[in-house]
Amino acid sequence: MRQFLLFGSVILVGLLFISRLFYLQIYSFDGQDLFEDNAIRKVYDYPKRGFVYDRNGELLVSNQPSYDVMVIPREVKPFNVEEFCNLLKVDTSYYSTKLRRAKVYSPRLPSVFLSHLSKEDYAVLQEKMRKFEGFYIQKRSLRLYQRAIGANVLGDIGEVNRRTIQKQPYYKMGDLIGKQGVEASYEKTLRGVKGIKFIQKDRFNRDIGPYKEGKFDTIPEQGKDIHITIDAKLQEYGELLMQNKRGGVIAIEPSSGEILAMVAAPTYDPNILVGRDRSKNFTKLYYDSISKPLFNRSLKGVYEPGSPFKLMNALIGLQEGVLTPDERVTCYAGYKYGNRFMKCHCYRGRRNNMITGIQESCNAYFATAYRKILDKNGNASEGIDRWSEHAKSFGLGNFLNNDLHVGAKGRIPNRDYYKNVYKKTFYSTYTISNAIGQGEVATTPIQLANMIAAIANKGYFFTPHIIKSVEGEEIPKRFTERKYTTIDKEHFEPVIEGMYQVYKRGTAKSLQIKDIDICGKTGTVENFAIIDSVKTQLTDHSIFVAFAPKDNPKIAIAVFVENGYWGNRFAGKVASLMIEKHIKGYTTRKDLEEWLLKHSLEDEYAKPYSGEPFGINGYSKFQLVEDNEYRRLKKHLRQIEKEN
Repeated sequence: MRQFLLFGSVILVGLLFISRLFYLQIYSFDGQDLFEDNAIRKVYDYPKRGFVYDRNGELLVSNQPSYDVMVIPREVKPFNVEEFCNLLKVDTSYYSTKLRRAKVYSPRLPSVFLSHLSKEDYAVLQEKMRKFEGFYIQKRSLRLYQRAIGANVLGDIGEVNRRTIQKQPYYKMGDLIGKQGVEASYEKTLRGVKGIKFIQKDRFNRDIGPYKEGKFDTIPEQGKDIHITIDAKLQEYGELLMQNKRGGVIAIEPSSGEILAMVAAPTYDPNILVGRDRSKNFTKLYYDSISKPLFNRSLKGVYEPGSPFKLMNALIGLQEGVLTPDERVTCYAGYKYGNRFMKCHCYRGRRNNMITGIQESCNAYFATAYRKILDKNGNASEGIDRWSEHAKSFGLGNFLNNDLHVGAKGRIPNRDYYKNVYKKTFYSTYTISNAIGQGEVATTPIQLANMIAAIANKGYFFTPHIIKSVEGEEIPKRFTERKYTTIDKEHFEPVIEGMYQVYKRGTAKSLQIKDIDICGKTGTVENFAIIDSVKTQLTDHSIFVAFAPKDNPKIAIAVFVENGYWGNRFAGKVASLMIEKHIKGYTTRKDLEEWLLKHSLEDEYAKPYSGEPFGINGYSKFQLVEDNEYRRLKKHLRQIEKEN
């Protein structure tokens, strides 16, 4: 009986082993098991990343070859580590650290050991790689930025992190991914799809050829080329004008919502974030907490909009029926409410209607308009909700649903926003600063540019976007559909006329461009910061919005210059020149150009750290750029003019 049980047990165990072997090798086998097979090496074939062109077909981003040394930790056999490190020009501590990290990631999957070999190092190393088991060389492409412009527009690519790998299994350790700008927004379009080759190995871990004659191999799919809406020449010109300044510039084509230029100052050459020095250079940019070159001020900079927001209050007042274009308000060099006084640049006793109120940027006129809007039905709580909804219909106070990688909501307050401060009673005077675009109102440059595009179109806009065309694809419908505001078309005429008079007779009359009818609005925004735990007023910000031509708008623009004094001092000059550059292809106001190139605001930005006084009011002596810097900028300008 015991012999029978023993014999039966042996037979049963044998059948179990055979069944399991049959299941593993035949029944359950599919291509996916190849990734678990240690006798098969997996080699990824990376596709060429798609090219990026500007709106006029100029190549902005292409590719250049790169070589990475890869390691599979469990396949590493003893060899002369010092010789290997000498070939790679690294020390033995680097070797130990990278190998340990690769083992933590996965003992059996490949990891990048050393990236971005030069062609010369690759040629030397390739001949000797057979001596170093567990290591091999993988070819891929890096980006090559054709011009030193548009760093915040184009972005860059870098290695994926563990969090990305967990969320997106497509990526493996060492893979590259778009980190910022267009490279991030259109990563899936640009990257293509990588292929893979399965290589059979013998018992000595030597490659003996494709597994199953390449039956399970896949070929890479090349990334698609894209055209973006940016005009490279206008972008370069805008970046030149914003040298030695900080701020954001957004230019939009009103008839399409296409972004013509997106300047974030200060900027940097995108090529410094390519190759082996990427990490070092990125760290340097990242920890520059004063200039913040990685911070895209044109998309993420949240500022009080100042006087350009008066245009919104004029439109809302007309729509709500509490104003007429001809109704006049007397200005006493400001607006008094309670025991407070809101100063104004108008002379005492001036009677402004809507057009002259915009022309002269009269605080008294728009404080009156704001109070009438909120007090229309005798209930300021309901009034501020109506006011808020009108403003939000222009894309203010929320993300614009564009295709840009970063952004900020800004803020258009309503009753819910204030209810914790003013729990019961709420009066229009409590929020009177909103009348002149200060107080709790906050916007980004792209939101202001979109607001001006909607005014230029007399009541509608297209979602601002950076993509113009994708190879073999259609542009998303959300970029081609009109978004209508809550303001009726007929109410835009007096506001546009007021903006036109800003250039003809008002606060921007010194910035006129021959043969172009420009409609604009200057702005001066109070600037506060906490210095040594004390709220301190710094030099005002300079802001300017405009569109042109008046009757057939081709460009809408918003310019914000930090610590730039008043609107026409810095921002207005930049706006006028960029408008002329876009419409004519050249510039005639060389006086404005020279002034911007010669004057720097770097001293202003240093004052909070130096203890110097601020130029809040009046004329402060501006810092002039050094002679060699000025010559460099002039040379750059001549190159731009020559290209045109």
